[in-house]
Amino acid sequence: GSSYLVRYSLFLAAATLLCSLLHARRRYDLVQVHSLPDVLVFAAVIPKLFGAQVVLDLHEMMVEFFCAKFQVRPDGLRARFVAAAEQASIRFADFAFTCTNEMREAFIARGADPEKLGVVLNASEEDVFDVEHYPPRGRSDGEFVLICHGSVEERYGIDTAIRAVGLVRDEIPRLRMEVYGSGSYVEEGRRLTRELGVEDRVRFSDAWVPMPELLEAIADADAGVVAIKQDPFRDLTHCNKMYDLVTMRRPVLITRTRSVQAYFDETCFEYFDSDDASELAAGIRRLYEKPEHGEALVARATEALEPYRWPRQREIYQSYIERLLEPSEGGAAAA
Repeated sequence: GSSYLVRYSLFLAAATLLCSLLHARRRYDLVQVHSLPDVLVFAAVIPKLFGAQVVLDLHEMMVEFFCAKFQVRPDGLRARFVAAAEQASIRFADFAFTCTNEMREAFIARGADPEKLGVVLNASEEDVFDVEHYPPRGRSDGEFVLICHGSVEERYGIDTAIRAVGLVRDEIPRLRMEVYGSGSYVEEGRRLTRELGVEDRVRFSDAWVPMPELLEAIADADAGVVAIKQDPFRDLTHCNKMYDLVTMRRPVLITRTRSVQAYFDETCFEYFDSDDASELAAGIRRLYEKPEHGEALVARATEALEPYRWPRQREIYQSYIERLLEPSEGGAAAA
């Protein structure tokens, strides 16, 4: 915890100096700051004093993130300090936006002004996750491929996915799971595959791969697994890889969380309870045995995604920025 505080403090000091120097040269109309940490918004103090609008992009829930990461009580002194810093940061900003309605409600419950807090969903960039250029390949003879992509960390439930593969390996002889990404859980994941005897069914990329390679892998997969561990933080947020898979028209097996279920109902995904390898295995079995079920999930998820797609979310984001800049006269820059 103390090392984080030191690093955050040093970065805040450096960002404040740089932001001030850049503002002296360019006179920004608007400065947008991305958390974490929330207090990074104070790096824009000099531009704000000179009339710039300051926007805080609250991509994470600092209080819930802190409590989950360091296993501290939400009503403890350290968590209350983080909450106070969060609220001070929102008050300092001229406007803030976050990634789900559940996150917005949590910020408001802790004291944020509803009038200065909006929502922009963190949907996938369709110019990158382009299903037209990387269309689904379709089922190969007897083969069934799962994909997990992104940071390979314990909190993303790679262990649950590996255990589920172990439960259905005899029923689906050509089942395999491809894990694309890097992180602190790679070696532990490998150890678990050896322990369960599924090292021939689970492959780790061992590193971040070029985006075209990842997109090809998603297109080749029969389904994507998002096995995040449920906690108060995940009950408020969305996992980006979920949007990637829906955008790429792949069936999704995903942990039940309050925030995901608020946007996508049971007809969109194969849901399973956090850490429940048996329920995940049952979902894998259903998708393998009934390809039409996977197609129905994709169709419904695509329909549900429509208002959340990035082209629509970009319009919402731009409307927030334009509203903030309405009083300003032209001629200055935005950061």
